[in-house]
Amino acid sequence: MPRFALVVALLTALTACSAPLPEPAVAAQPGLRTYVSLGDSYATGLSPEGTGESFAQIVARQEGLNLVNFACNGATSADLLSQPACGPETEGRTQVDATVEALRTGDVGLITMVIGSNDLLEPCAVAENPAECAAGVAADTRTNIATALTRFREAAPDVKIVGLSYPDVFLGAWVNPEFPNGEDLARTSVTLYEDFNNQVAAEYAKFGAKYVDITGKTGGYGALTELTQDPKYGQIPSSVAEVCTITYFCDHTDVHPTPAGHQAIADAVSAASR
Repeated sequence: MPRFALVVALLTALTACSAPLPEPAVAAQPGLRTYVSLGDSYATGLSPEGTGESFAQIVARQEGLNLVNFACNGATSADLLSQPACGPETEGRTQVDATVEALRTGDVGLITMVIGSNDLLEPCAVAENPAECAAGVAADTRTNIATALTRFREAAPDVKIVGLSYPDVFLGAWVNPEFPNGEDLARTSVTLYEDFNNQVAAEYAKFGAKYVDITGKTGGYGALTELTQDPKYGQIPSSVAEVCTITYFCDHTDVHPTPAGHQAIADAVSAASR
């Protein structure tokens, strides 16, 4: 595929991930265990309309947990270890440091971590070989995730940890008129996501943590020859129709989940945490 189309898509998505909007506060309920959410704008609930209910808030409600959300819009896996966490009462600590403190002082029943998309986007948007770039980035992402998980296991060896991947939003380029080579971009993205996710999943497994492959659960690895009739776009690949439902990429070129997308992610997290 022409490199320009991939560059435009990735830079657009990266810009969308970086808007500094906070998540609405969630009041703690007495007597409930704590759920710590880490990561980027998927965890904060950022969307084209502002900041709405994130999957983390839905999980907390569904599972009867008090949510403490340290996630920051635009965060990379390196930021988990080096940049101040967002949310209340972090006192300048990083997301990892704040989580370790919560593990040592509170009754934490669940940690989720959705991270890695911003790792992939920034360097690989301008790479000559996106697949080769993604492989290199995955190694750094794995190292950062391993550092975080090591500290969590040292503080609380048995706490439930669930890592997450992302929907393959670039499947939406198939129908998005901003991308004249959208079908090529969609085809290229399938391999990029699968390779990256497999490497990250292996790191979570080393620490006895669950890994929910949202890409796969939302049809991201499906054959693009499997078609469905979409009410807006006509006959398109089923996986493309799915990503148009659960993200804003098809209509708004925005990588973030719709309310239906956050619900789908929350349901997958709840199933894994049980």
